[in-house]
Order: sequence, then structure tokens, then C-alpha cells
Amino acid sequence: MSNKHHLSFTYLSQEDLLDAGCFDIRMVMDIAEKAMLEFERHHVIFPEKIVQIFNQATQERINCLPATLLDEKVCGVKWVSVFPMNPIEHDQQNLSAIFILSEIETGFPICVMEGTLASNMRVAAIGGLAAKYLARQDSEVIGFIGAGEQAKMHLIAMKAVCPSLKQCRVAAHVVKHEEQFIAELSRLYPEMEFVSTNTNLQKAIEDADILVTATSAQAPLLKATWVKPGTFYSHIGGWEDEFEVALQADKIVCDDWETVTHRTQTLSRMYQEGLINANNIHADLHELVSGKKAGRESQTERIYFNAVGLAYIDIAIAMAMFNRAREKQKGTQLDLQQSMVFEHLGLKSKVKL
Repeated sequence: MSNKHHLSFTYLSQEDLLDAGCFDIRMVMDIAEKAMLEFERHHVIFPEKIVQIFNQATQERINCLPATLLDEKVCGVKWVSVFPMNPIEHDQQNLSAIFILSEIETGFPICVMEGTLASNMRVAAIGGLAAKYLARQDSEVIGFIGAGEQAKMHLIAMKAVCPSLKQCRVAAHVVKHEEQFIAELSRLYPEMEFVSTNTNLQKAIEDADILVTATSAQAPLLKATWVKPGTFYSHIGGWEDEFEVALQADKIVCDDWETVTHRTQTLSRMYQEGLINANNIHADLHELVSGKKAGRESQTERIYFNAVGLAYIDIAIAMAMFNRAREKQKGTQLDLQQSMVFEHLGLKSKVKL
């Protein structure tokens, strides 16, 4: 006889998600666009994230990002750690994440899932969506400063929205990271030309049509003089570019300007120093998705895009992955409880009185 107080949830490992076909950048971009439209309709609850920084110099931190999708009747949270020194000090990835999803009719959890895949894909998908509206559609050369997981994910997203891309240049802190980037991504895109710049940042950027900075550096690596007219620049990390890169841009677009003002990116620093304000921001990305504001309007515009990450998009992506995994019958069902505490037989032997 089943106990009505029995509670269980689905656990999804990264391998479960991969086996279910969740490494699907087009699905993730589609979900992100739909989530932005729901945000405009006020169908999401989107609190500010909680940040715990353990090292101001390296920005080692753990973040807690909650959001609720009212139409989906699901509340979720992403618990994500960012430890930039991990690759150097421990030969480990610098980001790890986990999601918890709960339904909001009774409040019980329905899924706990590995979140690094979804988190990395969300960052890249937002960059890709921005490129869809802001990059030149005849873009042929993409240049990366940084060669880690985010750079790799971004190439997948950028290639999806800009199939005209023919050459990829990459500059990293050490040559072996450039070589690893090329070895891994050239298998996915054998038709593309990949160029290792031997850590020469300028060589990666000059004359490129799309620029991506994906580093953990807290220094202005990207120089304004390297950015040609007509370029689309996707800024991912913290302080990765000279202030002049933004000041010379014809348009500045954010995923959410209000959120940017509370963070540590280049634009955040400029805002705090009084160099820019809301009047300098052309649009938030959801306004381009809904058509309220224009994207690229000329071939010569320099366009600067900065995303800091929005929890409601993370949760929407996690929910889509959960649904796909269920369809594919992937994952493990785990018990939260068999019954309520005082329903357990033999409880007396387990209680310290």
C-alpha cells in the first residue's frame, strides 16, 4: 500500500542530460527568447541573486539565483560556484552548478539536476541571441580572447546564428589552451579555419567581425583601437575591456541594464564612476526579441553587448531540459521521504531522547 506522504524527485546527471539530447543550442536559444517574452508580460518572478564572494581579487564566489515561471507553475534555483583559479591551481573547471526545481501547487521538489551544462549553454545562447539581432549577417571572422568552456560554447551559438562564419581566431593565456580549443572545436566544424595566435590578443581581434571576451581576468585586455567599424562585441566576464570600447560603440545593449548596475562588469564599473547611465543604453535584449526596439541598423555600427545572467532564463532552460529528459526516460528517481517523521514505525529506537 503506497503512503500518500511518500515524496520523490528526479535526479539528472550531466550524462543523463547529454543522453536525452539536451545539448541543443537552438532549443536553448528558443527557450530563452520565449522566457524573455514571458518576462515582458510579467509572468515571471525574478528576485535579485545572492552573491557570496570569498576573494575580491580573484572573484571566487558562490551565487544563489532564484526565479519562478508562473505559467509553468515551477519555482527554481541555481546554486553556482565560480572559482577562476581552479584551472591553474587544481586543474579543474572554474564553474559548477546545480538546479533545484519545485512545483508551486504543493511546493514539493520535482527535480535536482546538474547545472553546469545548462548554465554554460545559457551564457552562450544569450550571446548568440544578441548576435542574431546585432551582428552583421555576412560576418565571416570571429575572434576570441579566452579559450575555456564559455569560449567553446559561444562558438557553437555564434555559428548557429551566423552560419557565414568561416574563420575562428583564438588567443588564450597559454598556447596549450588555444591548441585544446582548436582540437576540440575543429572536430565539430571541420569546414572552418582555426587560427592559434600564440597568445597574441590583438591578432585574434583585429579585423574580426564578431568579438568575444571569455576570461576570468579583471583587467582591460581588449583595446578600443582593435575594434573595427561594423563589429559586434559580446562581453561575457568581468572587467575585460577598456572603457573606450564601450564609449566608442554606436549601440550598447544589455541583457538587463538594471541588473548590470549592481555587478562588476566593465559597464558596471563605468556606471559606478559616472561615465555612463541608462541614457547611454540602447536596449535590453528582450526589447529586441519583442520588436520594441531595433537591432543593427547599419553595416558600420560598432555594437557592444553585455550579459550578466538572468535567473528566470536559467530556470526556463532547466525546465525544458527536465521535460526532454522525462520524454527520453532519463534520470534516476530518488526518495525524499517514505513517510512523515512521526509515521515511521520503530521511531523510538531512532530518536535520541
